Amino acid sequence: MSQKTKQFTIHEDWTVVLLGFLIIAVSLFVFLPSVPVFKWSNGADLVTDVFDYGNLQIIVLQFIYLISIGSIGAFLTGKSVKNFLLGFPVVYLLTVIALIIAGNKEIKGLNLEAVIFSLIIGLSIGNFFTLPEWFRTALSTEIFVKIGLVLLGTSVIFSDILKAGSLGLIQALIVVLSVWYFAFWLCKKLKVDDELTMMISSAVSICGVSAAIATSGAIKGDSKKLSYVISMVLVTAIPMMIFMPIIAKYFNFPEEVTGAWLGGSIDTSGAVVASGSLVGETALKISTIVKFSQNVLLGLAAFAISVYWTYRQNTSDGTTVSKPTLKVIWERFPKFVIGFIAASLLFSFLLTSDARDEVKDGLKNLQGIWFALAFTSIGLETNFKDLFSKNSKKPLYAFLIAQLFNIIITLIIAFILFGK
Repeated sequence: MSQKTKQFTIHEDWTVVLLGFLIIAVSLFVFLPSVPVFKWSNGADLVTDVFDYGNLQIIVLQFIYLISIGSIGAFLTGKSVKNFLLGFPVVYLLTVIALIIAGNKEIKGLNLEAVIFSLIIGLSIGNFFTLPEWFRTALSTEIFVKIGLVLLGTSVIFSDILKAGSLGLIQALIVVLSVWYFAFWLCKKLKVDDELTMMISSAVSICGVSAAIATSGAIKGDSKKLSYVISMVLVTAIPMMIFMPIIAKYFNFPEEVTGAWLGGSIDTSGAVVASGSLVGETALKISTIVKFSQNVLLGLAAFAISVYWTYRQNTSDGTTVSKPTLKVIWERFPKFVIGFIAASLLFSFLLTSDARDEVKDGLKNLQGIWFALAFTSIGLETNFKDLFSKNSKKPLYAFLIAQLFNIIITLIIAFILFGK
């Protein structure tokens, strides 16, 4: 009788760190793909610049580069490499279309980034066509966005983190505690069940999808309820990502305040980066630092939730549940943050300014394309029907009200801490 060999896998976050530094090492010492041209004003420019044979070669070479990195990621995380190889060309093609649309001069004048069109294209296809299950499982959204976040570290010097990090951590603590308890209280008032209450409270207050997943793991929650919360997070992130930067620009909020507001309010890291990039470089960096400050609290939050849930189980039904250990904190800690900080340290202290300048544009291009790929994938896997498939709308009402509270309280705190 043959025994099936267990497949070797690495945790997704560690895989992202490995891939991020593989990209950095290859970029510094071996090869860095050229930056494709997507800028155009009219049909003539589109043909002569974007669809130029030389530029198409660069786009194809970039595709080979990305699918190679992605295939390694699929293998290390235990996903089907075959399905990834079949599905990624579709995601890349849709993303290139988004990049071409965003490259138009008129679109750029409206400050609409490629990630918005990636998301719209993905949502249009994902909600109007039935995608095969193998294709959905082949999507690597979290890997794409986290690689982009590790690469973002190459453009954030460590002095910036030290300067804004303490304020970001203070904001994160205040926001997480106040929003979590408000969401928890509201869910109880609306008589939302206990599992959804814990997942909604964590998702709104900490870091969206990651917090919902960590909380579900800590309480061993129902997978259908988790999918419901994730759907709410992804769908509400879309209008927040688009309209919050518009509101900030209309009222002339300082970029530091806007970045802190976006980083503390928007639940998904990719959406934070996208919205921050719509405002400016300073807002992008501050929003990322603030979001990472909240992400750092994820492990502690998961540990606290485990303790609470264990205590509740023991006191409610008399069963014996194993006590949580410090191992839970490490298991829930978002390890891709280590990659971001390490990349920042490397580019801040170990590389010369000439070496940084040589790879800056190429790495920024790769960072952008990973984010765009992530949002195409988010759109493809998000179904609006999931929000309305439940008989009770109370969890949705609780989530939306708590999110509104989050937006308001975070803006107030951002002005107090980052306003000049």
